[in-house]
Amino acid sequence: MLDFCIIGSGISGSTIANYLKKNNSVKVFDKARGAGGRSSFKRYQGKIGFDHGLQYLSPRSKEFKSFTNKLIKKKILKHWKGNHEFLNQKVKRDKKHVKLIGVKGNNDISKFLLKNISCNFQSELSEIKRQKDYWYLRFNDNKYFYSKNLILSIPFPQAKKLSSRFVKTKLFKNKVIMNSSLTVLLMTNKTGNKSSSFFTNDKVLGWVSNENSKKRFNYNKDLWVLQSTFEYGKKHTDNYRDKKKFYTNVLINKFKKLTKIKIRKIYFTHIHGWKYSSNSTPLKTQSYWDKRIGLGICGDWFGGPRLENGWLSAKDLYNKIK
Repeated sequence: MLDFCIIGSGISGSTIANYLKKNNSVKVFDKARGAGGRSSFKRYQGKIGFDHGLQYLSPRSKEFKSFTNKLIKKKILKHWKGNHEFLNQKVKRDKKHVKLIGVKGNNDISKFLLKNISCNFQSELSEIKRQKDYWYLRFNDNKYFYSKNLILSIPFPQAKKLSSRFVKTKLFKNKVIMNSSLTVLLMTNKTGNKSSSFFTNDKVLGWVSNENSKKRFNYNKDLWVLQSTFEYGKKHTDNYRDKKKFYTNVLINKFKKLTKIKIRKIYFTHIHGWKYSSNSTPLKTQSYWDKRIGLGICGDWFGGPRLENGWLSAKDLYNKIK
């Protein structure tokens, strides 16, 4: 029987797993194909690919800065340099604003933390039961596991659905509204663009990343990530699957109009809806732990929209368990 079963391999799940593995048997489960959560890296071929969700880290707390500095020394992270444009003329470019990215992809942090930890991917948790002094966990492929303790590092709505009947505090009484967004991955002809990214003040397209500028690969085509605003994502994430081509074209046309970049040919597109991207309103607590039944919950939604909040939440949970 496992000591700890952890659901989710994003920054929170991978961090708490890394802490707990020192003195416990640990297994991580995730419904995705690989580690990273919303910092996933969509591979096109070989080393070529796109940061599908999270685009960069900008550490604020002393603790997280110390952690990321160690990863820079280990060559897990590096600085994303270049010209980051603000298309909103009222906003001035902050040259001191640090942008860190994974050397190979932004899921590098999770992959590093999960090294030598048993992980089951494409495994979606469908049911949990508390039986005497252990947890019974059943997954969508009808496989099941037993664990003394259970850690959920998943979005608020999913955590609430699975565990609300076991949580005795007012955690799920909080009004948590998760942000949503649409992301288009785009491959075009070489455009001669010299910018690394674009911030906009548009109501549809909020952000554009030039993946070539991250200098992970050399390629004879340009790779772009187009991310909608939360406002647009809230309206359309639920139904985008029925009109993928339409929403893809909406974001691409906005991209061309706002940046004035000349695109002669499109070689590849992919659109994805992030239903539970982030939570902009911090809670009063950073994590949840019930020692009596061995149930823990952590995630970036406890502290706000930044990936850093997920790391801090996991660390807070570990301190409660310890």
